Amino acid sequence: MTISRREYDFQAARLRLEAKPKSAGEKLTTLDEAVARVKDGDSLAFGGCLFSRTPLALIRALLRRRPTGLTISRNLMCYEGEWCIVAGAVDKVVTSWMGIGLPWGLSKIVREYVESGRVPMEEWSHLALGLRFRAAAMGVPFLPSLTMLGSGLVDVGGSKTIDCPYTGQKLLAVPALFPDVAMLHVHRADRFGNCQIDGYPHMDADIAKAAATVLVTAEEIVPEEEIRLHPDRTVIPGFIVDALVHVPYGSYPHECYGLYDAEPEHFSVYVDGINQRGAAGVQDYLERYVYRPRTHADYLALFAEAALADASRRGRELVT
Repeated sequence: MTISRREYDFQAARLRLEAKPKSAGEKLTTLDEAVARVKDGDSLAFGGCLFSRTPLALIRALLRRRPTGLTISRNLMCYEGEWCIVAGAVDKVVTSWMGIGLPWGLSKIVREYVESGRVPMEEWSHLALGLRFRAAAMGVPFLPSLTMLGSGLVDVGGSKTIDCPYTGQKLLAVPALFPDVAMLHVHRADRFGNCQIDGYPHMDADIAKAAATVLVTAEEIVPEEEIRLHPDRTVIPGFIVDALVHVPYGSYPHECYGLYDAEPEHFSVYVDGINQRGAAGVQDYLERYVYRPRTHADYLALFAEAALADASRRGRELVT
C-alpha cells in the first residue's frame, strides 16, 4: 500500500496545527468525552512501547464506540493492535513489530488477517518509524537516514531514496507521519495538561507534537506548582494537549514504569484463547474486558485487588 500524501504533507499539517486551538486552560475530561474526538477514518498513533505505558484505557473506550476505517501506528505494537483488527476498527497498521513478545510467539492474528490481505500492515524499521514521528514533530516532510537501505523494507509504502547533496551517498528519505490523533498515557500531569513521564519516554513527545489532536490519560493529577518544580521533566506541554483524563492503572495489565509491573500470566491466558479459538478468542476477550465494563472501575474490578497490589509492589521495586 502506497503511503498517503496526508501522512507526510508537511504544509497541510502545518495549516492544521496552526488552526488548532492552543488553549492554556484546563483539559480535564472523561474517557468517553476524550475519545469522542476520534472520527472514523482517522490516523491514530499510540504512545508507549510494546507492553509499557500503553494507553489501554483510551483504546478500550474508543473500541466501545465501534469505530471503523482507522489507521493505527506504534513503534512496537502489542495486542491492542490485535483488538483493533478483530474489532473491525482498522484499515491499516503501521509498525515495526506486532505481538506481545517472543515468549508468546508471533501474532497469529497478524498472520490470519495480514497474510490473507484483509488488513494491510506497513512494516518499518524501529529507527525509521521513530524518524517518521520526529520529522512530523519538526514540521518537515522527511528525514534522511541510512536505515533500511540494503534491506527488503527500503521501498515500503513507496519510500524514496535521495543523493546526499554534500557527499553524493544514497540515503533513504524517511517520510514524516502526521497522525490525526495521538493517544498517550503518562505518569503525571497538571490540570492544564502539562505532562511528565518517568523512565524512558519512548516516542511520546514527538507523537504529541506531530498529531492534530492529543488525548492523554495520567496516573496522577498533581498541582501545577509540583510540575513547575521540575520543568525539565515536562516532555509534553499543556498547550498541545486537547483532553486529559485521570486514570490510575490506565495501562494495566501492561506496565507503567516505577508504578506497576506487567502481568505475563494474563498475557499467556490471552494467547491461550487465540491458540484454542483463533480470532474468536480475541472476540471473547473483547467482550469481557473491553465492551462489558462500562467504566474503568468496572474494568479494574475484573482483577483481584491482590493482583493490583502485587503489580504495584513489583513495579516500585524497580525504583527503590
